[in-house]
Amino acid sequence: MDRLAALEMFVRVVDTGSFSAVARNQEIGQPAVSKAVVQLEEWLGVSLLMRSTRSVVPTEAGRTFYEHAKRTIEEAHEAVLAARGSAHGLSGKLRVSTSVCFGRLHVIPNLSAFLAEHPDLDIELVLDDRHLDLVNEGIDVSLRMGAMPDSNMTARRIAEGRRIVVATPAYLQRHGTPKSPGDLVSHQAVIYAPGGGGEPWTSWTFRKATAEVSVVLRGRLKVTAAEGIRGAVNNDMGLAVFWEWNFSPELRSGKVVEILQDWALPLTNLSAVYPTGRLASTKARLFVSFVEQYMGVMNSVSQEPERALTQSVQERAGRHTQQVRQAAVVADR
Repeated sequence: MDRLAALEMFVRVVDTGSFSAVARNQEIGQPAVSKAVVQLEEWLGVSLLMRSTRSVVPTEAGRTFYEHAKRTIEEAHEAVLAARGSAHGLSGKLRVSTSVCFGRLHVIPNLSAFLAEHPDLDIELVLDDRHLDLVNEGIDVSLRMGAMPDSNMTARRIAEGRRIVVATPAYLQRHGTPKSPGDLVSHQAVIYAPGGGGEPWTSWTFRKATAEVSVVLRGRLKVTAAEGIRGAVNNDMGLAVFWEWNFSPELRSGKVVEILQDWALPLTNLSAVYPTGRLASTKARLFVSFVEQYMGVMNSVSQEPERALTQSVQERAGRHTQQVRQAAVVADR
C-alpha cells in the first residue's frame, strides 16, 4: 500500500464526503479509493469512516487522524518544494488566527504585500479574541499579544510593544490632564476585562527612574474586547491603559493622545504561536517573518503620518520577504 497516496485519498474523502467524487477527481475507479481507505483502517486497527448510502463522515478516530494526515501531506509537499529549490513558490492554504482588533489594524492593511509575493497562496484569516485551540481549529500559526498561558503551545516572540495611558483631547479638556499616576484614580477609566473570565485590568505599576507608583483604576465601564475599548475612548468616555498598537491610527492622527509619557508601564509581547507537535511550515515561517519585519518598521517609525507609514511598511516588508524566502530554501534543505 502506498501510504502517502492512501492518506491523500482519505483526506479528500473527508473533504468531499464522497468516494465517487474523489474517484472522479483522481480519474480512477471508486473501488480503488474505497480499497485504499479500507487498507488504512486495517493498518491502523480502527474505523475511520462511517458509511451510509447517502453520506460518508469520519468517526471520532477518523477526525483526529484526518488532522494529522492533512498536515503530513502538506509537509510532504513542502519537502518536495524544498528539494527542488522552489520553496519560494508558496502555494496552498495558510490558516492564521489573531485578535479582531490586531487583525483589522495591523494584519489586513499589510497583507496585500505578502499575497502579491505569493500569488498561488490562499490565506484564511481567523479573527477571534479568544485563545483558540490551534490543533482542533486547524490553525497553522496564531499571533497573540500578552502572556502565553498555554503550556502545550510553541511560542516565539516577534515584537515588543508598550502599554500606555490614552485619552481624547476632548475628554482631557473636560476632566483635566493627569500629571502623575496618582491622579488617575480621580478619573473615569475604561477597563479592559478579558473575555473568558480573565481579571479586569485595574491594577498598574508605573516606573520612572527609581520611582515606582502603583494605582488601581476606577471606572463604570468594563469591556471584554479591544474594539470596545477603542470605541469607548474614541467617544470621550474615559481614559484607558492599553497596548499602544491598538491605538496607533488615532495616536498618529491626534484623535487620542498619550498621557504620562515620562512614566513607563510593563511592556507586552507579540508572539507567533504554533501547535506543539507540528513542524512550522515554510508558509507559516515566511508569514511570521513578514509580520515580524513590518511590526519592527511600525515601532521604529510610529510618529510618521499614516500614508508614509503604510508605504514604508510595505516596501521594507516586501524586501524582507525576498530575503527570508531565500533563507527558507537553504534551511529546508
